[in-house]
Parts: sequence; C-alpha cells; structure tokens
Amino acid sequence: VSKGPGNSKSSKSTAVPLGPPMYLDLVYIPNHSNRKNVDVEFFKRVRSSYYVVSGNDAAAEEPSRAVLDSLLEGKAQWDSNMQVTLIPTHDSEVMREWYQETHEKQQDLNIMVLASSSTVVMQDESFPACKIEL
Repeated sequence: VSKGPGNSKSSKSTAVPLGPPMYLDLVYIPNHSNRKNVDVEFFKRVRSSYYVVSGNDAAAEEPSRAVLDSLLEGKAQWDSNMQVTLIPTHDSEVMREWYQETHEKQQDLNIMVLASSSTVVMQDESFPACKIEL
C-alpha cells in the first residue's frame, strides 16, 4: 500500500497545532453549543471570563449536555481559578438539569451561571439583557 501524498489518510490534517491557551473576555460558544464542534479541548485552549451558551433545540441537542460537561472538565485543568460566568440565551431543560446536577462542582471551579430570563423594561418595551463588566 502506497502512502504517497495522494494516498495519505490523516485524520489530523486539519488539527490546529498546540500552543498556549488564549485568554478572552467574552466567548460565544460556537454552533449553538453543539457537541459536534465543541469539546474539552476547546475549553482547555479558549479561556474566557464569560461564555455565551445559545441554542434552544432539544432535537438537535443544542445546547449539548456534553458541551456543558466539557466546560467543567476543561476548566478543572486550568492553572488558575479565575471566575467564569456562563450566560445562557434561552431557558432549556438541558441547562436546568445540568445546573442542578453539577452545582457543587460549578462552585468548586468558580463558575457562575446567570439566569437566562433577565429582562429589562424601558418605557413600553421589554427585552432580554445581561450586564457584563469587562
């Protein structure tokens, strides 16, 4: 079997080279927090004070429980205990169950989950809101 350039089968051909973690103020978890795109490695390498968790589609598993668990596992491997705030954009069954079942671990890891139903009312309008201080 030839392993020349045309016949090479490398599953790591699109892998991003390892490097130091990136520290960001605010990160939107990609693809509605779908597990096909986000795993433990994401949270080990992309470290943020605030993560926005979108997704409100139980059939598509968005947000994914596996992604939320990956945050816990990835954050546990950080060399610092900086506070992380998770900002869900929707109230979902997955988020509620994960919050209740992992609350103690969240506290140990200095992770705070904001309520997804925060609303600001101004004059005759109301809209969802979240205050983020950077």
